[in-house]
Amino acid sequence: MQILSVQSSVAFGHVGNSAAVFPLQRLGHEVWPVLTVHFSNHTGYGAWRGPMLSPDDVREVVTGIEERGALGVDAVLTGYQGDPAMGHVVLDTVARVRALNPDARWCCDPVMGDVGRGMFVKPGIPELMRDEVVPAADVITPNHFELDFLSGRTTTTLAEVLDAVDVVRATGPRDVLVTSVVHDGTAEGTIDVVAVSDAGAWAVTTPLLPITPNGCGDLTAALYLAHLTTTGSPATALERTTSTVFAVLERTVALGRREIALVDSQDAIADPPATFTARVLR
Repeated sequence: MQILSVQSSVAFGHVGNSAAVFPLQRLGHEVWPVLTVHFSNHTGYGAWRGPMLSPDDVREVVTGIEERGALGVDAVLTGYQGDPAMGHVVLDTVARVRALNPDARWCCDPVMGDVGRGMFVKPGIPELMRDEVVPAADVITPNHFELDFLSGRTTTTLAEVLDAVDVVRATGPRDVLVTSVVHDGTAEGTIDVVAVSDAGAWAVTTPLLPITPNGCGDLTAALYLAHLTTTGSPATALERTTSTVFAVLERTVALGRREIALVDSQDAIADPPATFTARVLR
């Protein structure tokens, strides 16, 4: 599979394309990474250096790929969009890909905010995500906070989460993976990940580990896109994705690192362990 991945990049650490490209390659896929920023490190450190690329520069890179005859990819992966203008470049890029390959699948991680932090993106981004980007995507991977915003609801039960997913799916995307789900039935020290498609809904419950590193959402979106596309099964993709991410986090904790241990966990990426089994929700 050939994947165009339009995301941020860092020289040190693993977020954006620096979290997504290696796992996709380790799974045997070709990736054309298009960078929206190239920083020394992710912004969670509080200080960083490097350029934020202009939307025009990103559009030029995409045009160059098209001129090489390589834009008719099988899938597009996108994540954090630093400015509404970049969001419009992404929408244009996906339209150009689909003109060349109508079967291309777009997986969008609608990065906007999180529980306890609220919205952390520029003004205009949340509305752009809700009104234009998400409706045009095939697959989305919001966290619980982002799902509530996209659906215009506040969800505290698993049934409410599924109803909110249905509201969002009605706008366009057929496959939804909701990460970091906490509801009134969640056991202490665990978290749910929920996958919903036309075929049904499934959940995996994973233990919480004593670590909250940057880049896990980027890794999750990349893995889910890859496994969903290659297997055609949301349940299998959910099991493989959660099992791999949990293995990466376990290894990261064992090594005492702040950055996710992607290279050290590459065997679990290439051959996902059968750690979790998806349970049917409907």
